[in-house]
Amino acid sequence: MMDKSFFEEIEAFAGKGALLTEELLRNHTTFRVGGKADAFLSVHNEEQLKNAISVCRRYQVPFFVLGNGSNLLVSDKGYRGLVISIGKDMAKVTVEGSLITAQAGAMLGSVSQMASKNSLGGMEFASGIPGSIGGAIVMNAGAYDGEMKNIVKEVRVLTMSGDIMTLSNDELEFGYRMSRVKKEGLIVLSVTLLLEPKEQAAIYEKMNDFSTRRREKQPLEYPSAGSTFKRPEGMFAGKLIMDAGLRGYCVGDAQVSEKHCGFVINKGNATAEEIRTLIYDVQRIVNEKFGVTLEPEVIFVGDF
Repeated sequence: MMDKSFFEEIEAFAGKGALLTEELLRNHTTFRVGGKADAFLSVHNEEQLKNAISVCRRYQVPFFVLGNGSNLLVSDKGYRGLVISIGKDMAKVTVEGSLITAQAGAMLGSVSQMASKNSLGGMEFASGIPGSIGGAIVMNAGAYDGEMKNIVKEVRVLTMSGDIMTLSNDELEFGYRMSRVKKEGLIVLSVTLLLEPKEQAAIYEKMNDFSTRRREKQPLEYPSAGSTFKRPEGMFAGKLIMDAGLRGYCVGDAQVSEKHCGFVINKGNATAEEIRTLIYDVQRIVNEKFGVTLEPEVIFVGDF
C-alpha cells in the first residue's frame, strides 16, 4: 500500500521531493504516449535502486524499472505503483583495454561513441539504437549485422530478492529479442563488453553507413518504439505488413509508417489505445492473409 510511511521511507534515502506523484509517462517514452504513474523516482546510484525495490516489496507496491522508454507502450491509464527511472545519473562508462564497462543508464549511442574513440570495433550496429544499455541487454537488442549477445562479456544484475549477481554471456541465455534478464525479471546494474581493436576510420565508416541507411529507410522524424514486431522466422514483418495492404493504415493518429511498414508511428496525438488497436489490427489482417502471427517486440506497460 502506497501510504504516507511508504513515501517517507523512499524520501529517507532519496531525498525530500525526489518522489514525484502523478508524473506523465508520455514524457519518458519514445512513443510519446502514456498516462500518469502513481509515483515516479529517478535513482542516482545502485544503493538507491536496491533500497527502492526493497521498500516496494515490503509495502507490496508494484514497481516498474524504466530505462530510456524506447521499447514501451505505456497505457493511457498510466501505471499503478512506482516507476523507477535509471537514467543519466547511472550512465558512467569506462574503458580498460578492449573492455568497456557501462552503467545501465548509459545510452547505446554514447557507449558506441566511446568505443569508436578508443578504436574498439564490434558495437557499430548499436550506434543508432535509441535505448539504454540496460534495456538493450533485456531485449538482446540488435540491428543490421550485430546484436548484444555478440559483444557482452558479463552483466551485473539485481535479483528480486535483493542479491547482486554477475552473469557471464552464456548464463545470460540470449535469444532473439530475449534474455534470462527478461525471463526472470532481473534488473541490469552494469554491463561489461568485450570488443576488438579496429582502425578508427573503418569504425566511423561503418557507423556512418548504418546512420545513412536508418535515415533513408526509417521514419525517424516521428515518435515510435522502433521496430514494432519481431521478425518471423525466414520472413520480414515490414514486408508482410506492406503485402497485406497496410502501408499508411491509421487508427486515429497511430499509423503504419509509409516509409517502413515495420514501424508504427505516432503522427501527433496518438493514444496508447489507438496504437494498441492498430497493432492488433495488423496482427489480425496479416494472419488472415498469410497465416503468420506477428509477435510485438514492444512491451505493454500498465492496464489496457
